[in-house]
Amino acid sequence: MTTIGPPVPPGPAPEPVRAAVPAPWARMTSVRGLIRAFGGPRYAVALGVDAIGTGLLRPFMLLYGIEVLRLPALVAGLAMTAGVVTGLGSTPAMGRWLDRGARSTAVAASMMVRVIGTALLVAAPAGSPDTRWVFAVAALFLGIGNQNFPVAHAALVATISTGRERDAALAAGRSVRNGGLGLGALLATASLAAGPSAMRALAVGTGLSYLLSAALAWSVRVRAGSRAVPTRLARSPGAAPGARTGTGAAGPPMHGLLAANVSYVFCLNIFEVAIPLVLVTQLHASPVWAAGVFVSNTVLVVAFQVPVTVWMSRFSRRGALVISGIVLSVSYLGFLGAVELGHGWAAPAVAGVSVLCTLGEIIYAGSSTALVAASAPEHALGRALARFQLSTGLGLAISPMVITALAAHGPAALWASLAAATLLSAAAISR
Repeated sequence: MTTIGPPVPPGPAPEPVRAAVPAPWARMTSVRGLIRAFGGPRYAVALGVDAIGTGLLRPFMLLYGIEVLRLPALVAGLAMTAGVVTGLGSTPAMGRWLDRGARSTAVAASMMVRVIGTALLVAAPAGSPDTRWVFAVAALFLGIGNQNFPVAHAALVATISTGRERDAALAAGRSVRNGGLGLGALLATASLAAGPSAMRALAVGTGLSYLLSAALAWSVRVRAGSRAVPTRLARSPGAAPGARTGTGAAGPPMHGLLAANVSYVFCLNIFEVAIPLVLVTQLHASPVWAAGVFVSNTVLVVAFQVPVTVWMSRFSRRGALVISGIVLSVSYLGFLGAVELGHGWAAPAVAGVSVLCTLGEIIYAGSSTALVAASAPEHALGRALARFQLSTGLGLAISPMVITALAAHGPAALWASLAAATLLSAAAISR
């Protein structure tokens, strides 16, 4: 029985409810949340120290072999190429190890392998008959570590965080790494004038940085499976262990993504190979233009990798990868138009178009690995990331040869071919 009482006077009008920022978005845009999402403070320091050490030596390793160890340029170059190829060949073994549960231990191992490589560089005698073999073995260890680190790092991040938070964490890791590489390369450039003794000191500093970063990464103690992830690095609330959000099993077939990635990854060598080649040899511009474009690319990637990746989360990962292909293709055609402006305007125009190319690179880097991590089943995550690294390494290995060969036939052959190949890859991914 319902009792009807006297009418209740209306109270004050309720205040308008403000839309709260979703928790995942807040974590994606906060520094503290991002650091937690990609491994915690110690792991963030490990990434930065490792990147600085890599920047100290990696861009100048060929010079180290020639200037310090007095090796012929051809011998040093072949040894470095063999190291990269062997490193790529070792990634399937890393993938299988990751699928057995290794995470922070695998990251630390990829860093420790490079400690051995730099120790061999420091110990190699200059001018000895055995020097070329010592240099080759050092390049082998460094190649194994350099190729396996991205696989282990991506697997660790995918274990700690899920969904779009994981995408932002991968982007934040790339920003930290690019910043460290740039700082290391800057320090190395400043000390090169001191000669071979300074280059040996750089090698020692590289080895010590790898050793420290390996110890920090190992101390994080992360393995696959929710029980093995420390509480302070636990997944987002409500995320099931091994959850795959966003693009799931319905994502693009792996073989199609791998084939498309080979042409996409050419964008990573545009600023190191294509633009310096065009500016200096075809436009006869000052090398300062090429250096300025490279520095601006690094700064833009460090500053905008996370914001752009977060903003692009309104699209599917596959859609973002397609958009990056379109942006890259338009930038390649922009480079073609820029070089036709004549010597007075061409160099500034190339520098302007490079900003668009950097945007395409940022979108590509923020969506490609994230798409693989979201599409792969939990039990095969390591192998999927290893296969993706194989395609990335293949693209990076062949791109200097392809770029220089195309450039020899003129700007139209270079930029139109790159634009067409990237657009075809984007179309394949969209289907």
